[in-house]
Amino acid sequence: MPDKVVLAYSGGLDTSVAIKWIQENYGVDVVTLTVDVGQQEDLQAIEAKAKAIGALNHYFIDAKKEFAELYVFKGVKANAFYQGKYPLSTALARPLIASKLVEIAEKESAVGVAHGCTGKGNDQIRFDLTIKALAPHLKIVAPIREWKMTRDSEIEYARSKGIPMPPERKKIYSTDQNLWGRSVECGPLEDPSVEPPDDAFEWTTAPEKAPDRAEYVSITFEDGVPTALNGEVLPAVELFESLNALAGKHGVGRIDHMEDRIVGIKSREVYECPAAQVIIEAHKDLEKAVLTRHELGFKARVDEEWTFLVYAGLWMDPLREALDAFIDKTQERVCGVVRVKLYKGGLHVVGRSSPLTLYDLNLATYEGDTTFDQTLAEGFIELWGLQTKAANIVKRKMRRNEP
Repeated sequence: MPDKVVLAYSGGLDTSVAIKWIQENYGVDVVTLTVDVGQQEDLQAIEAKAKAIGALNHYFIDAKKEFAELYVFKGVKANAFYQGKYPLSTALARPLIASKLVEIAEKESAVGVAHGCTGKGNDQIRFDLTIKALAPHLKIVAPIREWKMTRDSEIEYARSKGIPMPPERKKIYSTDQNLWGRSVECGPLEDPSVEPPDDAFEWTTAPEKAPDRAEYVSITFEDGVPTALNGEVLPAVELFESLNALAGKHGVGRIDHMEDRIVGIKSREVYECPAAQVIIEAHKDLEKAVLTRHELGFKARVDEEWTFLVYAGLWMDPLREALDAFIDKTQERVCGVVRVKLYKGGLHVVGRSSPLTLYDLNLATYEGDTTFDQTLAEGFIELWGLQTKAANIVKRKMRRNEP
């Protein structure tokens, strides 16, 4: 009986061709796996297609709740914006999918796992390193890294093998999506000087076409994660889906930036992440109200390192878990409600409240009945600037002694 390889299967051309290619080049049976992280696709059709092509067996795992609560929530707590822009929507999903590949490989007694990542991107790193950390004995097959096919030769191969093809139409963009965002690549987007065409976007309205009336949304946080939208307590999956639709309607969530891939390539990346943008900006603002200046300053460095680790495929590294421990400790006090204004592509935090806020009106007010003792300021200023004052005295002495 032939050995088996478990393939992460999306139903697209690359992974469909990969089924036959792996069978022919490795002489193994292929078991396919589709993990639902909110990509909004016809999962029954995907299964039928995999089996029609020749998959020995097909597995489907609904991992939306797990993705939201065990992966995305960690990104929220860490204010995860890679290079200040990208909320790790795809990056957060890859270690989850890789772990499910290993799970099914063990169930099927497979000798290896496979994925449809290219040799140019970051996803190959995220898959490979997670798999190697969890099951170093499994062989990793990456057909697209190995074969030398062009897009046209891939289509020709598919037709020659009787692989079902989508209706004849030119597919301009390559996309990936889940609960936390949608990425768009290829076509005119490869020229970073060109504004992304409106047909590249599906989740967001063009800001100039968004409603003329602003809309306000309130997000409730407990222990650093969102729990309610406009006062209604919602499960994480439903909260993300609702906010994606609401913010996207107002043109919020479009991201266009130059990104440094781990493989060394500079790439122009376009994303749609309405819920992610709103939630992380609201979370950052709430942290400012409840954490001390010292906590905020140090946590910003921790957040940046955490975000880089996840982007770079190092979800399984012990450092990520250690950083989680620090971040989780800070989040014990991050609770409250943040009010956000959405208007024509813009989002603005316009209010925040928390039972644990460090803001004290009696100290901050400029009214006469403040409890802040202004007479203490003079001595504080003297000590705070003591070395600055001394350094400038020395500078003036040096200038006087110059020839």
